[in-house]
Amino acid sequence: IMKLEKILQKSFSKKKKIPLIISDQGGLTTHPELNNGPVIKRLLYKLQTPMIKYVINQASKIIVANEYEKQIFSNMNIGPTGKVSGLSEESKITIIRNGIDLEIINQKPTEFRKKYGIDKKFFLFVGRFTKIKGLDILLQAMNLIKNQPELENIQLVIMGVDFGFQDQMLEMIDEFNIKEKIHVIKNPSREDVITAYRESEFLVLPSRWELSPLTPLEGFAFKKPVISTNVHGIPSTITHGENGILIEDEDFHSLSKAILELINDKQKCSRYGLSGFNLVQQECNSKLMGQKTLKIYNQVVNI
Repeated sequence: IMKLEKILQKSFSKKKKIPLIISDQGGLTTHPELNNGPVIKRLLYKLQTPMIKYVINQASKIIVANEYEKQIFSNMNIGPTGKVSGLSEESKITIIRNGIDLEIINQKPTEFRKKYGIDKKFFLFVGRFTKIKGLDILLQAMNLIKNQPELENIQLVIMGVDFGFQDQMLEMIDEFNIKEKIHVIKNPSREDVITAYRESEFLVLPSRWELSPLTPLEGFAFKKPVISTNVHGIPSTITHGENGILIEDEDFHSLSKAILELINDKQKCSRYGLSGFNLVQQECNSKLMGQKTLKIYNQVVNI
C-alpha cells in the first residue's frame, strides 16, 4: 500500500520543481492479494489506486525491471477516452534489470548439511511459505513421484519464512506421506541459504505470481538451473530450454516431469546452469544495475 510519505514526496518535488523518479519493486497493481486477498487489502487498494496513477503521471522517469512491468505502467496511463497520456510515453519508462551482488559466490560455506542433517543430494525451494509461491503445487508434484526410483537418493529442501501457509504445508506433507522426501528449514540464516544454493542440484519456484524474482538469479550465480512457471515477470529471467524449464502455473503434473527431467539429465543441468551464470555475469548483477540507475539519475538532473 502506498505510504503517505510517498505522496508528500511527490507534492514536494512538484512544488520545488525537483524531478521525480519512480522504481516499483513490489507490484503496485498486479499482486494477487489486491484482487483476491483479505477484504481490508482489497479496499485499501481501491482507495489508493487513483493516488498511484496521479503520482505516476507526475514522474520524470519510471524504472522497471522487465518488459512485463513496463507494460503495466503503460496501461495505467490510458485515460478515460482511451487515448494514451502521461507516462505511457516510451521515453519515460526505462528497463533496468534486477541484479544480485556477485560477492555471494565468494562467501565461505557454512556446515549446512551437518547443521540440518542432510546426507543426500537435494534440489531446493527458497521463498516465503505462502500459497502465492506455489508450495501446494510443489507438494502435489512430489506426491506424484515419491515412489519413483529417481527419488531414492535425492530429496527436496524447502527453506523460508512463514507467511501464513506453513501449517497447511506441513499438514500436506503428512497427508501425502512424503516426510522422508522433504526437509523443511524454517527461518534460515542468509549464510545457510547461500550455502544451500551452492550445494543444491537445481532450484524449483512454482509461483503463481512474481514481478522480477531474485531467487533464480542467486541460483544462477552458482550455476544452478531453475524450474519455474510461465507467468508474469518470470519469463524475463528464465528462458525455457536455455537456463531452466518453464511450466504452466497450477500444473503439478508438468512440474513433476520437469523435476525428474533435471534429476536424470546431468548434462542438461550443467548446460542450463552455465547459461544462467552467464546471464548474471553479463546482465543481472548489482554493479551493472547501479551503473545504469546512476546514469538515469544524471540524465534526469541534467535535463
